[in-house]
Amino acid sequence: MKLINIGFGNMVSANRLVAIVSPESAPIKRIISDAREKGQLIDATYGRRTRAVIVADSGHVILSAIQPETVAGRLAGRTDKETEEDPDD
Repeated sequence: MKLINIGFGNMVSANRLVAIVSPESAPIKRIISDAREKGQLIDATYGRRTRAVIVADSGHVILSAIQPETVAGRLAGRTDKETEEDPDD
C-alpha cells in the first residue's frame, strides 16, 4: 500500500484516490459542502487555505493545503523539487 503525503505529515492511500482537483469551481464547492453535511469531509489543512481537494473511492473528501500538482507529483513518485521545476510532466 502506497501512502501519499498531503501536507503536515498527513497521508492518504494512493489506491483509494479518485480525483485531485482545485477547490475554486462551484461544483467542487458543492461537493465539499455535501461531504461536510454527510460527515465525510476530512480537513487536513491545519487552518490554512485549501488548495487541493482529494476525492476518495469511499466518498470521503479530503482538503489539503498543498497544490494539486504537488500531490499528483508525489503520487507519480517525483520529489517536491522535481514537481516545482517541471509541473507539466
